[in-house]
Amino acid sequence: MCAQTVHIGSGAGFAGDRLDAGLPVVETLARRDGPRYLIFEVMGERTLAIAQRIKMRNPELGYSPYLEPYLRGVLKAAKDAGVRVVANLGNANPLGGAKKTLEIAKELGVKGLRVAVVLGPLIHEFGWIADDWDRLAAGTLAGHLLECGGQVTGGYFCDPGFKDVPGMDDLGFPIGEIDADGSIVITKAENTGGLVTRATVTEQILYEMHDPAAYLTPDVALDVTGVVLEDAGKDRVRVVGARGHPPPETLKVTVSADGGWLGEAELTYAGSNALARARLAADIVRTRLVRNGVTEPVRVEVVGAGAAFDNDAGDRAQGRNMPLDGEYRLRAAVRSADKATAQYVNDEVLSLFCSGPAGGGGYRCSITGQVNTASVLVPRGPVEAQARAEEVTE
Repeated sequence: MCAQTVHIGSGAGFAGDRLDAGLPVVETLARRDGPRYLIFEVMGERTLAIAQRIKMRNPELGYSPYLEPYLRGVLKAAKDAGVRVVANLGNANPLGGAKKTLEIAKELGVKGLRVAVVLGPLIHEFGWIADDWDRLAAGTLAGHLLECGGQVTGGYFCDPGFKDVPGMDDLGFPIGEIDADGSIVITKAENTGGLVTRATVTEQILYEMHDPAAYLTPDVALDVTGVVLEDAGKDRVRVVGARGHPPPETLKVTVSADGGWLGEAELTYAGSNALARARLAADIVRTRLVRNGVTEPVRVEVVGAGAAFDNDAGDRAQGRNMPLDGEYRLRAAVRSADKATAQYVNDEVLSLFCSGPAGGGGYRCSITGQVNTASVLVPRGPVEAQARAEEVTE
């Protein structure tokens, strides 16, 4: 007999999400009956390419650098409570990630742990078939609501004075209660901050939703135009009405390539006449880069003076009426195929300490390798789905 309700909680919505958010979710799931899962969603379009590059340098690596801090905080509690952990923390090296997980388990004194890939907890628990479009759509919607962690419980939703959210310093991560008929209740970890309302759920439904009538995935096209949200108690919202259609005839493929280097350097000007000093510093950097033959596009901006709405040339913000006294930060950034150019741009900002306007300070710089990505559509027919499962035991 299949389960009536499956509880799925989120432990992370991206690589770098709060490390302590998963434990309250596990503690809440421990008090629930039936199948319970904790998910970590840490992969984006570029994550796999970056992980592959790391694996090329060291074949033992390539799994998420966040695997250890995320799992170390929840593994023992999850094992004791019978909560299964589903994650894409393996990135480009799932087997290496599995081995690392067993190392962590051994250190924590967790025995009898088996590491394997679990795909589709809802299909697994309910036995949904591949062309049950409405139920697959409901499962996809549940995943969409949970995938970004604290966004559906008030994170990113919060706007002080307009959309206040309590306890943002201890934001509770979401839990989805999914029934066999595809109905969903979104709630959150107990005794935590944040909130779950129809407004937070609505925003997350529409997040990255290009076409509400056809949210495309490889398994199903999700239609949320008929979704109804109902209050189901404090921090509980029922979600019903998802509809599904056959998946598209094409699949999205993301192609990644070496993107060269990104150089960034910053310097702060504060106090009397700070804006004029920061703008002069920006002009000095622009002039010297052109004079010394830098042909790559360089963005030189004054953060705090309309930089977010400016262009790379910096001429849109020049006429903005901003306070002359205050705190402004000069920032220069360049993308270059060679590391030397990135270093030179950073050095020009550094030289402003003694060769620029008065009072510059707080210099920071970085040079990081970049990955360029592009997405294309390919016909579904020639693509052969393959899966390999390996069980790693102690």
